[in-house]
Amino acid sequence: MNRYLAGAIGGLLATVPMTLAMEALYRRLPREERYPLPPREITEDMLHKAGLDDALDDKRQGELSLLSHFGYGAITGALYPVVCEKVEHPLIYGSGYGVLVWAASYFGWIPALHILAPPNRHPAQRRRLMITAHLVWGASTVWLGERLARSAGRGREAPRLEAFCEASAVPRRPHS
Repeated sequence: MNRYLAGAIGGLLATVPMTLAMEALYRRLPREERYPLPPREITEDMLHKAGLDDALDDKRQGELSLLSHFGYGAITGALYPVVCEKVEHPLIYGSGYGVLVWAASYFGWIPALHILAPPNRHPAQRRRLMITAHLVWGASTVWLGERLARSAGRGREAPRLEAFCEASAVPRRPHS
């Protein structure tokens, strides 16, 4: 499988554990820091700038936030092969890539477009939440992307459970 496609699929799927981590860490924030997380803030800002903030009710804005969050995960997942042609340690490389995506987004294009203030102007616990979520996303994205790309390169359509068990050092029962 093409590594860019594998990265997009990996990024899309990795957005699930990322979102779960964000939700779990969000609940641990002090009450005054529990305002909407960046995917929702970004969606609301974009809708406002387009003059569409009244066009969607709260539920639809939440759905659009989630859809755009997963879409961005897929798009940025597709780009990791651009940064590194060969990945020796997917979890380590992926963690770094996740932090790179966080920094490029939250210190780069997001404040440049006046969507959100840069992270240094947000509470430290919210910054840690988002960095942690991007570490999870990046490690998951590259691990999944590399597994998909390699397994397809060997003529299989997707990683088999046996390959996952071997890679994870999960003991299997002997065959009878």
